Amino acid sequence: MLAAMWEDAPGDQARRAAMLREQLGECRDPRVRAVMASVPRHWFVSAEQRETAYGDGARAIGCGQTISQPRVVAYMLTQLAPQPGERVLDFGAGSGYVSVLLAHLVGPGGWVRALERQGGLVAAAEAVVAHCSSAPETAPIELVWADGVELGSEQYDCIHVACAAPEVPQVLIDALAPGGRMVVPVGVEQQQLRCYRRDRSGQIRIQHLWPVSFVPLLPGTD
Repeated sequence: MLAAMWEDAPGDQARRAAMLREQLGECRDPRVRAVMASVPRHWFVSAEQRETAYGDGARAIGCGQTISQPRVVAYMLTQLAPQPGERVLDFGAGSGYVSVLLAHLVGPGGWVRALERQGGLVAAAEAVVAHCSSAPETAPIELVWADGVELGSEQYDCIHVACAAPEVPQVLIDALAPGGRMVVPVGVEQQQLRCYRRDRSGQIRIQHLWPVSFVPLLPGTD
């Protein structure tokens, strides 16, 4: 019975193939395309949204949050360029979908910390994240219910941020290891993705990317 939860229903594979063909045609990273083709996106939405999970748009996941549209996910992962063995922070993990994609991309030698401030989302994501991260080809995922603005001293090679603030919190910049990359939406009414890169000397370089629309970064936990 439990195993049946993870089996494809009729049409799931066709919908994933359509997503790859219609939305990820401009994705230039074959590893990102491959992992998004292999991880069932419908596992991370409600049963009522199963047939629309692969469509070109964000999908509600509860608690006023969303899972980003596939083309935005692919673009952010391509800019982030996670490599095998790297340490990753998924800030605002939501459903856990991007956390799982990241775990595949950094492989068994890597590590993913998925932070989410909404306790209801953490509870909903636990089973699917545990199932996905148990595969031998993935990195372990630490799913944490916490206020991410109060990060410790840990540094990361990749930081994926799924919520927008008027300016990037200094705590996130400080968490970026030398040689690391962070992709983050910045702004309020008008938001833009930025890529922060820390070079080996410690200097930060900022690249301005796509206009986007993300939920706001909020302090505390719910």
